[in-house]
Amino acid sequence: MWEQLIIQPMTNLLLFIYDVLGHGPHMFGLAIILFTIVVRLITWPLNSSQVKSSQAMQEFQNDKEWQDIQKKHAKDKEKLAQEQMRLYKERGINPFASCLPTLIQFPIIIGLYQSIIRALSVMPLDMLKLARTIYPFQNVEGIIPLNSKFLWMNLGSPESVQILGFAVPTLAVIVALTTYVQSKLTMPTSTNPTDQSAQMSSMMSIYMPLMLGWFALTFASGISIYFITSNLLGIIQYAATGRANWSNLLPGGNKKTVAKKK
Repeated sequence: MWEQLIIQPMTNLLLFIYDVLGHGPHMFGLAIILFTIVVRLITWPLNSSQVKSSQAMQEFQNDKEWQDIQKKHAKDKEKLAQEQMRLYKERGINPFASCLPTLIQFPIIIGLYQSIIRALSVMPLDMLKLARTIYPFQNVEGIIPLNSKFLWMNLGSPESVQILGFAVPTLAVIVALTTYVQSKLTMPTSTNPTDQSAQMSSMMSIYMPLMLGWFALTFASGISIYFITSNLLGIIQYAATGRANWSNLLPGGNKKTVAKKK
């Protein structure tokens, strides 16, 4: 099922986009970028739900009833957490909804990695597997073998740039930074130390950049192109709502925002 539902459709979509673009140098990199845009469009409802959830969480922190409850139960953390969950339920807020799109990405990441590696096959056995993957309508003779060059990268291999004799993984750094920016912009401000959603968001803003940065460091650089494009689209989508929490990008910015609101 994984092969039929994930690998084959992704591989064929990548090859179809590459074929439409014209097979030239750098075209497979552009195909990955367009593929990412298609994925973002398909998952738009899910991403919009994430944006709305993040906005609802930010508005919840300024709610008068919630602020009164925080003062009333400041010394009773268990009661405070119970009241918080009650308000979440009454107002239809899912504190974990903002994490769902991130989790959905993992099958896409794994499938895309396998699709890129398969599409760039050069060994006879791998080429045979690729031939069995491609749908009959594809122009196989015109697109195989693919041109794996994009800018300074070989999309089938991990990327690094030689600077002063040292191999610097520039894409991995960019992936980590854009992932950090995206997660921080959507993080709601919170004055409650027991707020589970805020704690989870804070943990995700640290772990996700490190994890995706490691993926970019060790996997084919085509995956990094997907990460960076997806992150930039996510930042643009959230910033367009006017609710992006830019102060979160600075050390202590979240605390300063809370202090101003008080």
